[in-house]
Amino acid sequence: MTDPRDPRDPRRRLPAVEAVLAEPDVAALVTAHPRGLVVRAVRDTIEHARANGGAAPSEGWGGAVRARVQRLAAPSLLPVINATGVVLHTNLGRAPLARAARDAMARIAAGYSNLEYDLAQGTRGSRHALCRDLLVELTGAEDAIVVNNAAGALLVALSALARNGEAVVSRGELVEIGGAFRIPDIMARSGATLVEVGTTNRTHLRDYEGAVSDRTKLLLKVHRSNFEITGFTAEVSAQEIAGVAHAHGAASLYDLGSGLLLDLSPWGLAGEPTVAEALASGVDAVVFSGDKLLGGPQAGILLGTRAAIDACRKDPLARAVRSDKFTLAALEATLALYREPATSRLEIPVLRMLSEDVTQIRQRAEALHKGVGKDADLVAGESEVGGGSFPGAKLKTWLVRLNPQHLAPDTLVARLRANDPPVIARIADDRVVLDPRTISPDELEAVTRAVRAALDG
Repeated sequence: MTDPRDPRDPRRRLPAVEAVLAEPDVAALVTAHPRGLVVRAVRDTIEHARANGGAAPSEGWGGAVRARVQRLAAPSLLPVINATGVVLHTNLGRAPLARAARDAMARIAAGYSNLEYDLAQGTRGSRHALCRDLLVELTGAEDAIVVNNAAGALLVALSALARNGEAVVSRGELVEIGGAFRIPDIMARSGATLVEVGTTNRTHLRDYEGAVSDRTKLLLKVHRSNFEITGFTAEVSAQEIAGVAHAHGAASLYDLGSGLLLDLSPWGLAGEPTVAEALASGVDAVVFSGDKLLGGPQAGILLGTRAAIDACRKDPLARAVRSDKFTLAALEATLALYREPATSRLEIPVLRMLSEDVTQIRQRAEALHKGVGKDADLVAGESEVGGGSFPGAKLKTWLVRLNPQHLAPDTLVARLRANDPPVIARIADDRVVLDPRTISPDELEAVTRAVRAALDG
């Protein structure tokens, strides 16, 4: 590499920032964009040229700066089309919201709200009162509180009910809940001392009974929602755990994971406990997510007895993980749809996708296949629930399989990701496949155009 002190080094001839800003093409950008943004783009472009030995951009300084401005001005959080067939795709934001929820967020965003104002009394109110009555109405729980996510709800519950004491949990339920966050770590942060009982595959009632001491404050049941243990297994029900806890003056908590309010067994999805079943077990509190099977925004929901939820509401951590007005607005609108189960199944996208008749999916697959034309065929396949819900469950579907001879699968999915809007597909058996289960009818045309463009590339 040339010594930068050498007068012959091309990097010494790179223009100054002000010189590039004075070029007509670049100066014109300042009229359409904030000056600070254009200055940053100019500096980035010059630094890129410096890192490449001082060569000027092949498209000219004006063209290079314009491209950089466009990249800097573009939002980093973008809508995408989910063509993977994974309904609750964690990387893609999990549950898409119902129209009622989207409208509620927009309505609240437009101005001020009674987030923490009691309209009847004209005094300070509490955001923890929002959604409470609907949750109590729908589930039969004595009380409820909403925080920002399920991990936050679990942290608050453990802090409120088990701080400075022991919390007993089965070794087989010490799960990792995603993003490398683990139940033992959350318990440690809460101030509770973890007491493991049983083994990875088998835990018995006597294990809990033998672990209870005068330091025991809580017995915890964790639903293994994101994996299965099969074979020589045994676990203790939430009802039995609640019985042991009550007999020894301790609290009981059930980490349910996904908030399933509607029984989906008629559509072939069984084995996931519902919120109603969890509450009926007699535990003091139940915690679950709002953005999984419930189909709402990211939220952590705590239901249970008045005493348990009141303790959670008063815990200092409840403020640290409180929900914002948009979450509460979207959650309330989503919950309101559950007042009529048939309406909720049609209006809440997650429920609609999970319960959709496979013949309707095939119709969309046929339309997509016809639009794509060559290099594609229609094949039977399977969709997934995702989001750590119904592990191992498969849903029958129809796939559009792309078979271009001139493109590697990795190249094709990369081209689809680069589309506007990005189309996220998956690779199965070394072929790119598109699953219409997670493609809405009004997205079909956009997907068709994206596929054609990617194939013609």
